[in-house]
This record gives sequence, structure tokens and C-alpha cells, in this order.
Amino acid sequence: MHIVITGANRGIGQALLTRYRAAGHEVTGTSRSGADGLAKLDVTDPASVSDFAQQLAGRSVDLLICNAGIYPDKGHSLPDGYPAQMWADTFATNVTGVFLTIQALLPNLKAAQDAKIAIMSSRMASHEHAPGGSYIYRASKAAALNLGRNLAVDLKPDGIAVGIYHPGWVRTDMGGTAADISVDDAADGLIDRFAALGPDSTGCFQTWDGQDHPY
Repeated sequence: MHIVITGANRGIGQALLTRYRAAGHEVTGTSRSGADGLAKLDVTDPASVSDFAQQLAGRSVDLLICNAGIYPDKGHSLPDGYPAQMWADTFATNVTGVFLTIQALLPNLKAAQDAKIAIMSSRMASHEHAPGGSYIYRASKAAALNLGRNLAVDLKPDGIAVGIYHPGWVRTDMGGTAADISVDDAADGLIDRFAALGPDSTGCFQTWDGQDHPY
């Protein structure tokens, strides 16, 4: 199986890459810099996305994991935080970057049999989980959820399943040290979720431990 993972230089992405490679799969991991043996991909740059797609031309992709994401507005206050450029930068990575990557790799996904796309969202995308704050991140992850749900409809005739996932509140640079679960727990659970994804569950919004999450 050929797996592509964006944002594989740290955290959950790195843990997924390590596990899939240890299991014998061919894995193309990416990062903005392309250091440490990863492929160079800046999902916010259309030219970089195009270059990456050209590198994979003619190769099928069985599983695309759209993991790259940022959370720059953590701790911002409503009266004086959340600047306009931060909105633009966050959506460029968390939403537009997801779409551009999927769009560019569609030929690779269509070349595989029963291909899958996994989009990392968050419980913070849920309309039913809205305690306030983190407006930019929440809005971007809600948009990613909506994107995934609609892609699931359009790609189902091509045999491509799309799942959207809450990886848990994970002890990473983004999640912080007070988070609920380890990177290992999140990665192990997500791998099980991706394996279970198929035509009958396409469009799902699930947690790392297999629970259906309310939209």
C-alpha cells in the first residue's frame, strides 16, 4: 500500500509514518522544508503542490492522510486578538491546502483500487461542541469537516472513500502537555479508523477511538 501523509515531520503525522513504514508499507511523508528524508510540500503554495504531484505522477496512492495543520490563535482574546492575516494563513493551511492536495492527487487516487482520503479535523469543528474561543482554528476545522463531507459525495462514484477525524486532544506541540492522550494512542487509534474506512462509511466524522462524533 502506498500512503501519503502531509505534515509528517512531527506529532501525529510522524507517528503515523513510523508505524506504517514499520508495517512494510510504502510511505511518502511530507513537510514544508523537505528535510529528514521527507518530500517537500507547502500545502499553502499551489506551485509546491503542483511540483509534489508531478513527483508522484504515474504512481497510485491508496491512502492520502491530510494531516498538515496549524493552530496559531491559541490563547488569543476576543477584544484584541485574531488578526485578519491569521485568518487567511490558517485557512490556507487547514482548508485550502487540504483541497489543493486532494485535487492534485486525484489521478493517483483514482489509479488505486478502493483508495481512501483521511482528513484531520477536530471536535472543535463540531457545532454541538462550542464553548467559545479559538475562533480561527474552530472555523477552519469546521470548514475542513464540511469539505470532507462534500468530497465524500463527489468521490464515491470513483470508489474513493473520505473520512474526517478527531485525533483526540493529544500531547503534542499543538495540544500541549495537559492533553488527554499520547501521540502513540492517537496514532494507533487512527490507523484502525483508516483501515475500517470504506464505501459504507464514507463521509464519516469519527474520533480516534472509533466513536461517531456529532456534527
